[in-house]
Amino acid sequence: MSTTAADTGAARSVDAVKTYGSGEAAINALAGVTVTFPKGRFTAIMGPSGSGKSTLMQCVAGLDRLTSGSAYIGETDISGLDKTELTLLRRDRLGFIFQQYNLVSSLTARENIVLPLTLAGEEPEPKWFDEVVATVGLGNRLDNLPSQLSGGQQQRVAVARALVPRPEIVFADEPTGALDSRTGIEILTFMRRAVDEVGQTIVMVTHDPHAASYADNVLFLADGQIIDEMPEPTTDKVLDRMKRFDA
Repeated sequence: MSTTAADTGAARSVDAVKTYGSGEAAINALAGVTVTFPKGRFTAIMGPSGSGKSTLMQCVAGLDRLTSGSAYIGETDISGLDKTELTLLRRDRLGFIFQQYNLVSSLTARENIVLPLTLAGEEPEPKWFDEVVATVGLGNRLDNLPSQLSGGQQQRVAVARALVPRPEIVFADEPTGALDSRTGIEILTFMRRAVDEVGQTIVMVTHDPHAASYADNVLFLADGQIIDEMPEPTTDKVLDRMKRFDA
């Protein structure tokens, strides 16, 4: 179940509303969404363009503020945190994979990967670092700057940066969008393993039915509301459900 009163989950929203503009021009990107993302589970969020899927992830992750309602990371109501408190929470408890990579251009791949831990004054766990780096195929690129890496390689750095600190929850926005199909499958397989073997929690926004098939549960959004969900998804089942949006 994605929504349950008994389980506070790794993250959740309660009556989440996000409105852009005002008056007759107002657009409700989120129209009262209540949802729980369970601990140790992989949740995919899907929907047509403008459905609110990225807005939901950004608001629950503290990257954007709700117009009304509440968002929680664990037991922490992030709706009332100030900018500094939000920054520290994201640094210490969350991992992010963005479409735009968001790498620091003056840092090497290795330095970018461990940056969240460096900022927190911590060191990576060597065995886990090596496993993540091997999985994303960056072993011979760790000393390169982002400008010396392809788009796909930069995305691999971003994936490793999110997973190496072992955060409470990883928020991923189209994490395989810039990758070739084989590397994308390797990344998704590793994310799946991180959930199954070490209890990582992952929330992923995607438009790709195959990527969604790696999740435990898929939430479908339309017009700022959750209209359906699919446990134990397969590529074909997700594709069939997405076709109904087109119809």
